[in-house]
Amino acid sequence: MVSPLLANIVLNYPDWQLDKHGYRFVRYADDFVVPCQTKAQAEEAQTLVTHLLALLGLHLSAEKTRITTYAKGYSFLGFVMSARSRRMRPKSQDKFKDKVRELTVRKRNLDAELIVELNRVIQGATNYFATRWSTNRWLFRRLDSWIRRRLRCMKFKRFSYHHNHRMRLKQFAKLGLLSLAGQPQDDRRILRAYA
Repeated sequence: MVSPLLANIVLNYPDWQLDKHGYRFVRYADDFVVPCQTKAQAEEAQTLVTHLLALLGLHLSAEKTRITTYAKGYSFLGFVMSARSRRMRPKSQDKFKDKVRELTVRKRNLDAELIVELNRVIQGATNYFATRWSTNRWLFRRLDSWIRRRLRCMKFKRFSYHHNHRMRLKQFAKLGLLSLAGQPQDDRRILRAYA
């Protein structure tokens, strides 16, 4: 893995060349997308990018680089982008859940300190994934429900659907638990590439 600063310095030359050849692109560190009008144009862009990176002694990641359409979708910076949705990708969901699992083991007590730590994780995910253009609301509701279920399991030291009646949403609000859900199209060919 290359640091974002080093990637920005090294990949400055390909940026200028892509711009010179008339390609629009989005790049963050070594992760970039080149939107194109046709499959042929996307293939030309891939050839150009491959050549430019070879001049720098770099190469595209074969398993992560692909030509796709906006209708089919592609992953970029933790999102799955497509004509139908712009949502958190499964790998990002797994990372979020792993952080929540670390905090909500049943042997811990459900106290104010835990809620503060959990709110940091929730706020971080919300700040990144709850953009105006994202379509994560249904997913956020499901994750909120999953978090509350884990907290109920912590409180009662076991899992039971009956605990939903014993610990309602108002109680979580009183504890100060944040909610993910409560926080705030064309078919162009796209070259999805990783250096």
